[in-house]
Amino acid sequence: MGHRLQRRERATLILPNGLPIEHPVRAWRQTGTLWAIDDLIATAEFLVSDRGRSPIASVDELAAEVDALGDVRGGVLRRALAQVRGAVRSPRETRLRLLLLRAGLPEPEINWPLRDHRGVVVAELDLAYPRWRVAPEYDGRVHAHDATQFAKDADRWDLIRALGWDHVRVLNHHMRNGGEPAIAKVRSALICAGWRPGDGRHVPLSFT
Repeated sequence: MGHRLQRRERATLILPNGLPIEHPVRAWRQTGTLWAIDDLIATAEFLVSDRGRSPIASVDELAAEVDALGDVRGGVLRRALAQVRGAVRSPRETRLRLLLLRAGLPEPEINWPLRDHRGVVVAELDLAYPRWRVAPEYDGRVHAHDATQFAKDADRWDLIRALGWDHVRVLNHHMRNGGEPAIAKVRSALICAGWRPGDGRHVPLSFT
């Protein structure tokens, strides 16, 4: 696809095989003309998360690129950046968090370290509501074919429940049809734990 040339220094990265590619920060802004806001948020969270190595970019760098060349489509890039959170591990985790927030549920903590009575971390919760001890988690079952990994996962779920938390597993089919099944599962768990609508942090998010 053609792109309008800009009078500024090129910003390319060279892959190990010698192939030059557009710098991810500039590429992210360019996708703003085509992608839905959730895709922009998920991609930005991938760029700014460490995932065991240095982040590819920072939120400040993404914002600076938008400031330099301008926003697109009614300010979709700045609206996306306002909803970006760090330390996110997967696009599905991003989408689940956005679903919950847009449904009026509190904003969950990300990668919450769950500790036992000795202070030892026994699990890192993808999304967590410490106040209500509810832990929503998207389960993609990428390890379903691996019996050893599945056993480790099952033991982890038992540890979470043993510490008094409600572990809410969200599977792919719960995310279909607007994600209402996923929202219903988490809302029910929060209500059972004492949450009431309007209680806790809630940040209104844009749908477009």
